[in-house]
Amino acid sequence: MQEIIITLLGSSIILVIAKVILTLVFWMAGLFGIFNFKIIVQEMIDANLPVPKLFAVATIGTQLLGSLLIITNFAGFGWLGAGWLAIFLLLTIPIGHPFWKFDEPKRTHEFHIVLEHITVVGGLMLAGILSVLSAV
Repeated sequence: MQEIIITLLGSSIILVIAKVILTLVFWMAGLFGIFNFKIIVQEMIDANLPVPKLFAVATIGTQLLGSLLIITNFAGFGWLGAGWLAIFLLLTIPIGHPFWKFDEPKRTHEFHIVLEHITVVGGLMLAGILSVLSAV
């Protein structure tokens, strides 16, 4: 059984599947943004960001290009996509999920979203490490 699991974990196909799953939330959000641009612009307005259309384009671009870099490790730049998405996620905490500003029960809800973001950052860190190791 152990040999089967080790073989699966060493498979390049399983690695690509894992990267697709890790980035699912980003490329789905990016595709949603392309087809629902006005909603993304409204999210930027709601977050009080200047030039909301520019931030909407940057958000969609970050989600799609960061995911693409992780999945393909194009030119060995999977680490860049992972870092780009990790920074993006960390920036969304004070901008979009400042749980410390809310009363209960919204505070706890937003805090759980923050914990999910931080957990995904850990996965992105692993993806960055794997991209560097596979490029060596």
